[in-house]
Amino acid sequence: MALYAQTPWRLTRQLVGDLLVVVWVVAWVRAGLWVHESVSRLAAPGRTLEDAGSSLSDSLGSAGDTVAQVPLVGDDARAPFDAAGGAADSIAQAGVQVQDGAAQLALLLGIVVVAVPVLLVLGAWLRARVRFVSRSRAASRILDSAADLDLFALRALATQPVRALAAVSDDPADAWRRRDPDVLHALAALELRSLGLRAPASAPRR
Repeated sequence: MALYAQTPWRLTRQLVGDLLVVVWVVAWVRAGLWVHESVSRLAAPGRTLEDAGSSLSDSLGSAGDTVAQVPLVGDDARAPFDAAGGAADSIAQAGVQVQDGAAQLALLLGIVVVAVPVLLVLGAWLRARVRFVSRSRAASRILDSAADLDLFALRALATQPVRALAAVSDDPADAWRRRDPDVLHALAALELRSLGLRAPASAPRR
């Protein structure tokens, strides 16, 4: 299965197209990484909140342990510190949730930024490449099995621009009907070139 054309101009276009697709994909991947990194910075306040809540909870816990050692009133005196420590833990948990939310948003936006333009271009590139491979494979099978190039010459008469046909012959249709070998070969070469294939070196003969 030929992925690339045999003719230099078509091959060059395909290689340049492949290179542009690669550059496009790399550029959008870098853009997605930049968006991910930028949005991830929104997690910084969450980390600050988590650290502050954890530090406050530890401090209140230590203070509660100290107060609890006071005879008779220790347990009662500790209760407010435990309640405040629970509130501080809630603050720390809120900080964790802010970080998780920022991480999920950064991942989602990064994927969207990369996926949309990359999939659009890759879809168009893949469709064009599959079409080329299918057409060139079918043409190659005909070239391998046909006794001459009449079919491609006939297709050239139907599909090629008038200017290109006129460059082959003043009356290419009449020449095709007369099976002029030189004109048949030239017409077939026009059609095969549009498919990215080379015509056989010698003119077809009956």
